[in-house]
Amino acid sequence: MRSGVLSWGAATAALVAGGAVNSADLKPAVNVPPVLWSWTGGYFGAHVGGGYGRSSFSDPYGPSIYGDVVDTPVFLLGGQVGYNWQKDRWVFGVEVDASGAASDGTNTCLAASGSVVSATCNASPNVFITGTGRLGYAFGPQGHTLMYLKGGVGWHHTQGDVVNNHEFSWAPQNATHFEYGRVGGTIGAGVEQAITPAWSVGLEYEYLWFGGPSVATPPTARFPLATVPANITHPSSSYHIGKIALNYHFGADPRTPRWFDTPPYGATPTVRASPIAFTRGWSLESGTRLWLSRGRFQWGAGGDDLLSRLTYHKLDGISGELFERVDSPWGIFLKGNIGLGHFNNGHMNDEDWGMNYHDNLIAYSNTTSGQTNGRFMYYTADAGYDFLRGTTFKVGGFMGWTYYGQNSDTTGCAQIGSSSRSPCRQVVGGKTIMGSQDTDWNALRIGLSAETTLLDRWRVTADVAYLPWTDFQGRDNHLLRDLTFFSDQRGSGGGGVQVEGTLSYFLTNNFSVGVGARYWAMWTAKHSDILPNQAQSEGSSPVALWVLPANYRMERWGTFLQASYKFD
Repeated sequence: MRSGVLSWGAATAALVAGGAVNSADLKPAVNVPPVLWSWTGGYFGAHVGGGYGRSSFSDPYGPSIYGDVVDTPVFLLGGQVGYNWQKDRWVFGVEVDASGAASDGTNTCLAASGSVVSATCNASPNVFITGTGRLGYAFGPQGHTLMYLKGGVGWHHTQGDVVNNHEFSWAPQNATHFEYGRVGGTIGAGVEQAITPAWSVGLEYEYLWFGGPSVATPPTARFPLATVPANITHPSSSYHIGKIALNYHFGADPRTPRWFDTPPYGATPTVRASPIAFTRGWSLESGTRLWLSRGRFQWGAGGDDLLSRLTYHKLDGISGELFERVDSPWGIFLKGNIGLGHFNNGHMNDEDWGMNYHDNLIAYSNTTSGQTNGRFMYYTADAGYDFLRGTTFKVGGFMGWTYYGQNSDTTGCAQIGSSSRSPCRQVVGGKTIMGSQDTDWNALRIGLSAETTLLDRWRVTADVAYLPWTDFQGRDNHLLRDLTFFSDQRGSGGGGVQVEGTLSYFLTNNFSVGVGARYWAMWTAKHSDILPNQAQSEGSSPVALWVLPANYRMERWGTFLQASYKFD
């Protein structure tokens, strides 16, 4: 499902190509051959991007009962340089790009047996470099829209850790740090729109994959009183990335006025239909969306010496939202959205290490439960400035705020770990509510927004935002215990990425319908806090009250349908 979330660049290519056929069917006003603008020449530019990655760790101890795959959301910022050759409408090109990355991912790995070994694997790529060839075709009366496929080689640098989880107080909590660069492959597709003779804006989807070296796993304790020596794991990784790119083309005049609206060299337009133009004055666009999405939330307590981790995943939901954008004659804009949603399915895995339950020492426990009564709410609010703009395009930077809140109930309990002595209140039918989780995320957004019309009535928009700071507040409620209690959760710092792209079609000059995709991820700093085991019964004292290090992370991704009306 995630690969579909960040492949909106390829979908854009297919739909715009279909629009080109419709344009070709329009009756010519005059029999003047169109003058093609040439993509031939060199260019350089910058890009921002983001998306989903995953790093897999092979298990040398046998088939894992859980984990071994680390989700690694990625934000990219970098530049590119390239050269194109055009023959008729076919365009061949080469391009090299380099990006710095912000990323964070962690999960259980090497859980071959609860009494033998289990660890936490972290992965954080920080550099990507690709060299690709491009094959494209120029659409439109003057060939201003370039649709292309690309493929080539990639290199990335990544670092991380394999850390033994807490098993018993006497067991050494060893760790292995790894850091390496690896050559891999990349394929992708995109659309690039010439907005002046000197400038073009591009939207692109790219898939990258890499192998990894042999990484030593740390030696670990085995119960009773034995040691499992170091072994070897082989990490591999893949990434689905969406990008906004802005390119400057050599040898062109960037000051040519109204270039997009007027055929070059004085040629007469070859079609009767005029493109849907953005207003030069004030405008307001208002619309609604239906978002089909999947969510994930994870938190762990104990820091490097991990004691417990809860992972809520496959939280499939549906939400409705409203969105607005106001543009001024000076290029200043305001935009935002607000949505409400729900889900009634999903899973929660509760992992614990080094438990002493009724004098039974338990190295590892993993129970699974269902999810119900799920609700989520979110909004974004941004202010920005379009530093490139015309009647059919705008590219701008923005700064704003985002909020995401979610809560759900946990039902049923079944033991999937290898330790049969771990506690699990198995509920008949699995419908009794055993606990709940509340989460609230707030974050600062800094990003780039791009919007352009393609051919006559197609419009493509995209937002990529980096979240340099996040704030998290949560509460974990335990309801089926001898004494019910809750744990307060808090965290800040960290980071995140939010990526969104939309393809829409104007049915009239003001009303449009469209389809899009969105990926959101946020995480806190590594050493956030949890205040566990506070009594919930009225008049009772806390069972225990202390602060433990913890970390928190969330994701939600999916596709949406939208309809909007633009008031000029």
